[in-house]
Amino acid sequence: MSEEKMQKDYSGIVDVQLPEIEQTAKQGNITEALEKLLALEKQTRVAADMISNSRLLIAAMQICRLSGDWKLLNEHIILLSKKHGLLKQAVTKMIQEAMTYIDQTPDMPTKLELINTLRTVTEGKIFVEVERARLTRTLAKIKEDEGNIVEAADILQDVQVETFGSMDKREKTDFILEQMRLCLAKKDFPRVQIISRKISTKYFKATETQDLKLRYYELMIQYALHENQYLDVCKYFREIYDTPSVQEDEARKTEVLRNIIFFVALAPYDNEQSDLIHRVYEDPFLAKIPLYKEFTKCFIIIELMRWPKMEEIYGTMWRESFVFDLKNEDGQKRYKELHKRVIEHNIRVVAKYYNRITVKRLTQLLDLSPSETEEFLSNLVVKKTIWARIDRPAGIVSFQQRKDPNAVLNEWSTNINSLLELIVKTTHLITKEEMVNSSGITQVI
Repeated sequence: MSEEKMQKDYSGIVDVQLPEIEQTAKQGNITEALEKLLALEKQTRVAADMISNSRLLIAAMQICRLSGDWKLLNEHIILLSKKHGLLKQAVTKMIQEAMTYIDQTPDMPTKLELINTLRTVTEGKIFVEVERARLTRTLAKIKEDEGNIVEAADILQDVQVETFGSMDKREKTDFILEQMRLCLAKKDFPRVQIISRKISTKYFKATETQDLKLRYYELMIQYALHENQYLDVCKYFREIYDTPSVQEDEARKTEVLRNIIFFVALAPYDNEQSDLIHRVYEDPFLAKIPLYKEFTKCFIIIELMRWPKMEEIYGTMWRESFVFDLKNEDGQKRYKELHKRVIEHNIRVVAKYYNRITVKRLTQLLDLSPSETEEFLSNLVVKKTIWARIDRPAGIVSFQQRKDPNAVLNEWSTNINSLLELIVKTTHLITKEEMVNSSGITQVI
């Protein structure tokens, strides 16, 4: 196909002949009307009159639609898209016109046939890539409505809209979000992560993209929940929380903040988690839900949290949320995970206050059996969260790491030097004071 310079303007001729052709079609002479139209179409195409050629191609679609013969429409779409020297813009307008007939089809087989015809003629043509993407999305929606989730996801993910220069950025983002949604429905989680990287989160800073931002992070939350990435879930809820539309809705804002608190508490302890939970605790809005503020504070202060007491105070609050809903398997799993986080917090607290402690006393503080205590302790040591050693015969846990003799000697030497400096300084001050007193000079302070 080539876009040549117009050699002759056929607009006047088309203005005269096109109404006559349309009138012939209305009288029922569809074949005669199409023959005349195709003859005139060839002249405009050879003369590279894009405007007139577009009008005729659109008219051809309208005449075929007027006939009610959907097979005839499909045939002429294929016929007109294969003509030699076709004008790209004219073909694009013809495809766009034919796409408006999809919702007018009498039944599903006819609709599918028209969609497949249009997808066939647009395949491999860059100038109609946007139209092909929209057709593909329509086809995927039909398959999804029929219950063929896997087929719908496979159809849609074949379209690489991120490479389309002619598609609007909003539509492109919306298309990628649809791909993510279908992949989640298909349970193809690795592909969800791959597709999500095609979207730049910087785009969501604009006010008009709030709806897309919320959709994106809701999908990412579903993915992170499947992967048990609780810290990431918390971060995604934080992005939702910072969205202006959520900030304006107090009920939604409260709900999102609760989820942030629960998932940051569920996340394994590290520097990032500790920093994030402190930031959440400092949120002024948290004061409006004091029970949640107290719960958050439990993970910040260096005090023991006895699990039976925690269940008594916060059990009802936990079970009200989908996060710890004991009616489903995921809720039960997260409930057990919260218990683990409370135990790990308590072990860190004990490690701060004790150098050595008996296993019996430690099990009492953690409300666990000796074997469970040892298991939790071992896991934290492996993760290098704490340092501990267990003397099983003696039944003692030591949290004080043995120092290398050289390190002990260096520390002793440093302490001696500091002590000597203090002695020298003190001696100097005493001598100065004695000299002042012996001279009889009153020091003014």
